[in-house]
Amino acid sequence: KVSESVREKAWKTYENLSAVDGALASNKKKKETWGVCIFIVAIDLDEVSFTFTELLKSISMSVCTFFQFLKEVDVNMDTVSTKVDSTVSRLKKKYDVLVALYHKFERTCGLIYLEQPSSEISAELSSVLVLKNYWITFLLAKGKVLQVEDDLVISFQLLLCVLDYFIKLSPPAILKEPYKSAVTAVTVNGSGRTPRRGQNRSTRTAKQLDTDTKIIEILCKEHDCNLDEVKNVYLTSFIPFLNSTGIVASNGLPEVEVILKQYDELYLKNKDIDARLFLNHDETLQPDVRACSHLERTPLKNSQEEEINVILPQTPVRAAMNNIQQLIMILNSAPDKPSDTLIKYFNNCTVNPQESILKRVESLDHIFKKKFAEAVGQGWAEIGSQRYKLGVRLYYRVMESMLKSEEERLSVQNFSTLLNNDIFHTSLLACAVEVVIATYGRNASPSDGTTAETDLSFPWILNVFDLKAFHFYKVIESFIKAEPSLTQEMIKHLERCEHRIMESLAWQSGSPLFDLIKQSKEREGQTDQPETTSNLSTPFQHNHTAADLYLSPVRSPKKKTSGPSPSASSTPDAQPGVTPQTQKPQKSTSLSLFYKKVYLLAYRRLHTLFLQLLSEHPDLELLIWTLFQHTLQNEYELMRDRHLDQIMMCSMYGICKVKNVDLRFKIIVSAYKETCNTNQETFKRVLIQEEQYDSIIVFYNLVFMQKLKTNILQYASNRPPALSPIPHMPCSPYQFCNSPRRVPAGSNIYISPLKSPYKFSDGSPTKMTPRSRILVSIGESFGSSEKFQKINQMLGNSECQRKRSAEESAAPKPLKRLRFDIEGQDEADGSKHLPQESKFQQKLAEMTSTRTRMQKQKLNDGNDTSASEEK
Repeated sequence: KVSESVREKAWKTYENLSAVDGALASNKKKKETWGVCIFIVAIDLDEVSFTFTELLKSISMSVCTFFQFLKEVDVNMDTVSTKVDSTVSRLKKKYDVLVALYHKFERTCGLIYLEQPSSEISAELSSVLVLKNYWITFLLAKGKVLQVEDDLVISFQLLLCVLDYFIKLSPPAILKEPYKSAVTAVTVNGSGRTPRRGQNRSTRTAKQLDTDTKIIEILCKEHDCNLDEVKNVYLTSFIPFLNSTGIVASNGLPEVEVILKQYDELYLKNKDIDARLFLNHDETLQPDVRACSHLERTPLKNSQEEEINVILPQTPVRAAMNNIQQLIMILNSAPDKPSDTLIKYFNNCTVNPQESILKRVESLDHIFKKKFAEAVGQGWAEIGSQRYKLGVRLYYRVMESMLKSEEERLSVQNFSTLLNNDIFHTSLLACAVEVVIATYGRNASPSDGTTAETDLSFPWILNVFDLKAFHFYKVIESFIKAEPSLTQEMIKHLERCEHRIMESLAWQSGSPLFDLIKQSKEREGQTDQPETTSNLSTPFQHNHTAADLYLSPVRSPKKKTSGPSPSASSTPDAQPGVTPQTQKPQKSTSLSLFYKKVYLLAYRRLHTLFLQLLSEHPDLELLIWTLFQHTLQNEYELMRDRHLDQIMMCSMYGICKVKNVDLRFKIIVSAYKETCNTNQETFKRVLIQEEQYDSIIVFYNLVFMQKLKTNILQYASNRPPALSPIPHMPCSPYQFCNSPRRVPAGSNIYISPLKSPYKFSDGSPTKMTPRSRILVSIGESFGSSEKFQKINQMLGNSECQRKRSAEESAAPKPLKRLRFDIEGQDEADGSKHLPQESKFQQKLAEMTSTRTRMQKQKLNDGNDTSASEEK
């Protein structure tokens, strides 16, 4: 099937690989290497004449093994192109979703159908045939109505529609409860049929199917899925699919051959994964046990007492549904329009912003709905509108919380300047909608540990709302602080969005960042800097809110006029303070804070890579950091349309070169590839000059070295440049409310907010996981009331102690684990019990370390455990 041109180039690639690494093309790996070479070249030349599954079968490799082997083959940065990387990324995402869905599908069918139905049922309705029918129909529906095939949630909702349709066509005799009763009720209330053979049933129209909602309700309740959304998918996408394929018109269960033929055409057109092979448990599609073990991992039961409360496995689908349910619970009570409190704020403004806010929300609704349908499929426009409405509710909710905080901070109620700022509102709404999209867009836990992105992933929302990344960045931190119900996962997502903006998106041509830097440089004749190096070593502390950042700077940097402080979020007549005329113009708060955060991110990444590669040369870290920081501050144009990590790797290579330390770019890139959240394009496709791209080595030689040659050579001289201080490394600013906090003064106690409140909606603490049950729980016997009083006293005094300790020492290490070690060792920081600890603290640690033993004793004799704990 392979063309001559592909064969010739593939052979050259094979020879090059053999020359670089002879072991790769050894006798054991010849066939696999040859197959990978054909795959790479066929994609590069756009001459793919075979399917991905056909290739895997030919070289006897599984999907997971192939992806891993492809990484090994890419020994040089130019072996696998970014075009191939993109194709592989798409295949990975599709495979991850298919694996998650098939596991869910198998388990769900086991709950619906009897394994060995009564003998009166025809062999044609055996469980094997039913599974085949269902799965192939679903694959066909997914391929025909979904443009975004890596969307786990929408795909699962579509699967529920398929299940609902087929359950209604199944004889009750092959069904388990409660589906059997539901189908029987439908039959009694609907048209008569012969229950012995499904083929003899009368045809049901799409309208009739829509009226029988009992089964879809059971399915949605079983899987924590939103009923209204699934109904919407059924009406707008699934029924049109049935009509287009002619399935609705057939009597009884559809003919497998008809569905097979249509799916075969789709599979050969896409040339990717033949997902029918999941039905045979084909080894080509079996997940790597080590990489994909998360699919079946469930908490172990502590005792027989807990068997009643079976903890559902946290599969990708279950986790996605849980996140969505939690979001919907939070926003169900939130209004679709501004609350009375918000309207009061609007009325207090010099210029009432309410009308413009409502118009903006409405116009962006139309835009979002259109763009969502273009990305996912035209039948999904209403689903997009539903998600946008959730985002609007969150937008109003966060806006109200922000204004309350600003009122407390500034003691003003007139926020006319802020609330009439179009960019602020667009950014805040975009952030709210991004939270909703990300909650629904949870991917299927990619096996290689990287962050798999979908077509709707950030920064998609920026393009939809025509919003600059630098403006969006300004709202992120305040948004997180204003919405305490955000999950830890969502906080991490928003932090990752912020990192992406700082590393590349804010540095794209057309970004307002460059204008701000230029103004800053011109402010006092090139002497002003975005952020001086003297501030790097001071603790990273700021109390700026989104209001500060969107209103900064408030006047031209060249004029010295009186007016409101740039940190004001109110109008001049309501501002509690006026800048003296003699004071110099304020420099941009948003630019200064942005640079501080960029430096922190830059040093963290450099430090991680440095430890991997140059731990034997500790003296080089400060030199590399100084060059890196100098480039960001003084040669910031090198960042235009480029990536922070590109400058980092070039700085590392340049210093090693001038210091005669043998470190090749290939080694730097190999180590960089193993770090978190990396992208192949970062080192394979670097801007050289306008519309011309090449590898990072070419960028270093033609651009970076030419621009910084004089500066780099200074590090080899006797008078090297002054070294930049290392930035003060605080804990993440986003771990203020969702992370466990250790009570200071040596106490082995941590306080943490309750996670995932939706799980405990029935008020039962028994649904906590075994890990969380280790913690002290109110309602369980712990001992005398004095112990609780002492704990409360320690917690009450912790705030002032925490502030004092922060002044006296460096930032604490982030917590890794929450567990009381049996020997008294705290895993969070490795500290042992010290002699000067109070007796109560030592006693408390001893009591908590015997928690498991006490639980067993309680089961055995049923006695109160208080006496045991006092011993």
